[in-house]
Amino acid sequence: MKRSKGQRVRTRSILRRRRKERSRLNISRSIHKYEQGDRVAIVLDGGQQMGMPHRRFNGRTGFIQSRQGSAWVVSVKDGNMQKTVIARPEHLRPLE
Repeated sequence: MKRSKGQRVRTRSILRRRRKERSRLNISRSIHKYEQGDRVAIVLDGGQQMGMPHRRFNGRTGFIQSRQGSAWVVSVKDGNMQKTVIARPEHLRPLE
């Protein structure tokens, strides 16, 4: 049988939520207002599938570039390359 190579393959532990956090929406993270140049951490939320960036960017930090609809455009360094990630606010956490 051919091995699956989808975008969410081997994400069982990455996208798992703790027992107390299951079926709970984090409202403060969803309505947080970001400005251009703010530092954010990309932390994937398994309870929200819409606007989820690729799992390779989980735990990375970047800068807000702009807003695109209800999502944010984040500039992230991946190795030596600068990449742009489009993520909804449920998957972002502000850094001070």
